[in-house]
Amino acid sequence: MSDSNQEYIVISGARENNLKNVSLRIPKRKITIFTGVSGSGKSSIVFDTIAAESTRLLNENFSMFVRTFLPKVPQPDTDGIENLSMAVIVDQKRLGGGSHSTMGTITDISPILRLLFSRVGQPYVGQAHMFSFNDPQGMCPECNGIGRKLGLDMSKAVDMSKSLNDGALMLPDYSVGGWEWNMVIQAGDYNLDKKLSDYTDEELEQLLYSKARKIKMDFAGKPTNITVEGVIEKFTNKYIKQDVKAKSERTQKTVAPFISEGPCSSCRGARLNQATLSCKINGLNIADMSSMEVGQLIRVVREIGDPVAAPIVKSLAERLEHLVDIGLDYLTLDRETDTLSGGESQRVKMVKHLSGSLVDVTYIFDEPSVGLHPRDVHRLNELLQKLRDKGNTVIVVEHDPDVIKVADHIVDVGPHAGKRGGNIIYEGSFEGLLETDTLTGTHMKRPLQLKQGCRQPSGKLSIKNATLHNLQNVSADIPTGVLTVVTGVAGSGKSTLINEVFLSQHPDAIVIDQSAIGISTRSNPATYTGIMDDVRKAFASANKVNQGLFSFNSKGACENCQGLGAVYMDISFFDSVKLPCEVCGGKRFKEEVLEYKLNGKSIADVLEMTVEQALEFFQLKEVVRKLQAMSDVGLNYITLGQPLSTLSGGECQRIKLASELHKKGSIYVMDEPTTGLHMSDIGQLLGIMNRLVDAGNTVIVIEHNLDVISQGDWIIDMGPDGGSKGGQVMFEGTPAGIIHAEQSITGKYLK
Repeated sequence: MSDSNQEYIVISGARENNLKNVSLRIPKRKITIFTGVSGSGKSSIVFDTIAAESTRLLNENFSMFVRTFLPKVPQPDTDGIENLSMAVIVDQKRLGGGSHSTMGTITDISPILRLLFSRVGQPYVGQAHMFSFNDPQGMCPECNGIGRKLGLDMSKAVDMSKSLNDGALMLPDYSVGGWEWNMVIQAGDYNLDKKLSDYTDEELEQLLYSKARKIKMDFAGKPTNITVEGVIEKFTNKYIKQDVKAKSERTQKTVAPFISEGPCSSCRGARLNQATLSCKINGLNIADMSSMEVGQLIRVVREIGDPVAAPIVKSLAERLEHLVDIGLDYLTLDRETDTLSGGESQRVKMVKHLSGSLVDVTYIFDEPSVGLHPRDVHRLNELLQKLRDKGNTVIVVEHDPDVIKVADHIVDVGPHAGKRGGNIIYEGSFEGLLETDTLTGTHMKRPLQLKQGCRQPSGKLSIKNATLHNLQNVSADIPTGVLTVVTGVAGSGKSTLINEVFLSQHPDAIVIDQSAIGISTRSNPATYTGIMDDVRKAFASANKVNQGLFSFNSKGACENCQGLGAVYMDISFFDSVKLPCEVCGGKRFKEEVLEYKLNGKSIADVLEMTVEQALEFFQLKEVVRKLQAMSDVGLNYITLGQPLSTLSGGECQRIKLASELHKKGSIYVMDEPTTGLHMSDIGQLLGIMNRLVDAGNTVIVIEHNLDVISQGDWIIDMGPDGGSKGGQVMFEGTPAGIIHAEQSITGKYLK
C-alpha cells in the first residue's frame, strides 16, 4: 500500500457495544474483509459504526421536511469518522413481499420482459402493463393475479361411498342427527340410505352446490322461514371466500384440514388473463418464460431475432447473465421472494446492485458466502472484485477462508467475544494473517481431517420416490442414531429432500433453522429459554414481594415506555425508529423495582449480564443448566436482556439449539448451523452434535461447511448441479468414501 494516492476511511475512538476505543483505516476502492469470532465486534464496527454514520450523513442532505419522515439514526459513539461515501448494505434479511413479489419483480427483470412482449409479441395485446399480474388489466380475474386459489379438498369433505345416514358428510357441523344435518335433510327429498355415488347429478347438485334459498320449516309446530344452501356452497362462503385467518384460532384448526390450495382453474397458475397469455414470442407466452430456469431462459431470449427487440434483448440478457454469474441460474423469475433462503436473498440483492451504475460507493456485505457450496465461492469472489474494479469500496464481514483469501486488506477483530473482544488484533494482507497466532490465523492453517471410525446406525428412516420440486424420483435412507450430513450445491434439492419431504413424513422431528424467533421486542434470551421465570421467583422470595414486579411485561414496567425501554416511532416504509425512554433510561422497569436486589444486583443489572457473567453469578440449578447450554453453543457473549429481534440468523439458530438440547430420543434437523460461526467455534458445534447423537438422537444437518461434512458418520450428497440439473443423489456413504466418488463435486473439495 505504498501508493501515496491511496485514500482511507478513517475511524477514531469507536466505542459502540463492546468496541474498546478502536481506531483504524480502511483503504478505499479495495476489498476489506473483517474476520473474528462471533461477538468479537466485527458488526459493531461495520454496521453500527460505518454503515450507521454513512446513512445518517446521507439523510442530513435532505430538507428538514423530508427528514421528519426518515429514520433518526443516532450518531455512533466514536471520536470521528472521515472520508465516508454512501453505503449500500447487502444483508441476509429475508426478502418478504408476499405472493405478489417474485424474483423477476424484485430484480427489475420482469419490467424488461414485459416491455419485450409489448413490442414484439404476437398478437399485439397492448402496452407493457398488460403483462403485469399486479395490474388490474393484466391479472387473471379469477385469482387476482396470485395464481392460486383456496378450494375445498373434496376427498376430505364428502365420502361418496357412504349414505347420508352413514355419515357421508365429513365437514365439521354435519354429524348425523345434528342441527345442520337435519336442516339439509328437511330442505331436500333425499333417500337417506342411498350411497352418494348413486345419486343423480341433479340430486348431488342440490345437496352440495345449491345457492341460498328460503324454505318454510316446522319449528315446535310454528312454520318458520329458513335459509338453506348446498353443503359445499355454505362452507365455501363461510370459510374460503372470507379470510379464514380472520377467524378464531379454534375455527382455523377445525377448518384447515378441509381446505387445500391449488392452482387457479382459470389461468392454471400463470397469474395473467387469457388475452395476455395468448400473446407469444417464438411460441412462448410471458408465463412460459417466467417459469423457465434462468440458465435456460437466457438461451431462449438470445434467439429472439426481431431487430425491434435488439436493445431490449441485450439489456435482458445482461441482467440474466448476472444471475447466472452469481450462481442463481437454477431459479425462475416467477419464484416468490418469500421462499428464498437468506443466502439466496442476499445474492438476489447483489444482482440488483450489479446492474446499477453507481460508482465510488461503499458496499457492505454480511457473510455473503452463506448457503454457497465451496464450488461456487469463486463466483462470489469474482463479483466482489467486479464491484471493486468499478471503483467502489467493498467491506465484507466473513468467516469462509476461501472468501477471506481475496481480500486486499484484512481486519481481524477479537481476541474473543463480548467483553473479551472489541480490539483489533491484526490488520494487513492475507499472507500476513497466516503468520499470526490469532484464532483466525491459526485455524486458516489447519488441515482438514476426514472422520475415521464412523458410528453404526441403529436403523433407518426411508424416503421413497420423492418428486417434489426438482427431485427426480429420489429414494434415500437416513440412518438413525448417527450424524448424517446432507450436502450439495445450492439448488440441488437438499432442503426439498429434508425440510419438505422428510419432515412431512416425520413431523415430530425437532427443526432448528435460522428463521427469526420472537418478532416482538419484548422477548429476549432470558424469557425465551425460561430462565426469567426462575430469576423472577428468586428476586420475589429474596425481597418478599410479588414476582410480577420483576417483569417488564407486567406490574414492574416503566409507565412511560410500557416496559419497552424505548419509544418507537413507526414510519410507513422505513425501519421503525427507536429512541431510548427518558424516564427509565432504557432499563424498562419502574424506579422502585430497581431498589430490590438479589446478591447485590437489581433485575436490570441481571438482564445486562452476558451469559458468561450470569454463569458466575447464579447458583440456581435450572438457571445454570440453561445458561450452560447457551454457553456450549457459543453464545457466551450475548446479554440476557438483548431483544431477540436483534439476533442474527445464526444466533437465532444457536439459541434454539440451546433450548432443545436436553430432549431425548428424537430426530434433530439443522439447516446450516455454521452460519455466522468462526472457524474456531465449529469444533464446539460439532461437539454438541456428537453429544446429541451419543444420547440416542438422530441428527441430520444440511451443510456446506467442509469441517462439518468431514466429521459426519454418513453423507448424502445431492446434485450434480442446481435446479433441473440437480435433484439426484450423487453419493451415500462415509466421508472416507466420498473422496473416491467420481461424480461428487463435494468429494473433490474434501480431497
